[in-house]
Amino acid sequence: MNRREAIQRTALVLGYAISAPALAAVLNGCKAAPELTYKPVFFTEDQARLVSELAEIILPKTDTPGAKDVGVPGFIDLVLKDTYAEKDKDRFLSGLAEFEELAKENFGDSFIDLDADKQKEHVKAVHDQAVEAGRKGEFKKEERPFILMTKELTLLGFFTSEPGATQVLQYEPVPGAYHGCIPIAEAGNGKQWATS
Repeated sequence: MNRREAIQRTALVLGYAISAPALAAVLNGCKAAPELTYKPVFFTEDQARLVSELAEIILPKTDTPGAKDVGVPGFIDLVLKDTYAEKDKDRFLSGLAEFEELAKENFGDSFIDLDADKQKEHVKAVHDQAVEAGRKGEFKKEERPFILMTKELTLLGFFTSEPGATQVLQYEPVPGAYHGCIPIAEAGNGKQWATS
């Protein structure tokens, strides 16, 4: 039995007492807002949810933790609040708003309410457009678009976290002997070092 049949049968049992908004919500497959794993200090809760989902798309959970698992959204929130200049904070927030408006324009819904495939499609399109603009020199490095700022902060937050530094990068808490001239293949199986 599919969802429409279940609704029709339920409506028959209830004497068609299901309201139009409730019926529309079920038929459209609305979903609850993703749960926040931290208390935002710079973002609103809606902005924090969007940034959390975006960070998870940039670095999803695989055999290693994803961006949400290691606290990247909270990291981005604090870094923006504590270290970014006001003009950069404003640029990030206006880019976030534009990103959301573009999702509504292209898909007819908020980014958070899109299914996973449409979210990824939106992120890829916005990212590819920003990268192409960068190749053409359409912006200075310090004025890069929202999506590239978010990507940079996501990667920074991930690779400075304990799981990012110890599970993805090479890490030796107590380094051994120095071997200066060895083949790359012997220098860590192709992984970058977490420390230098």
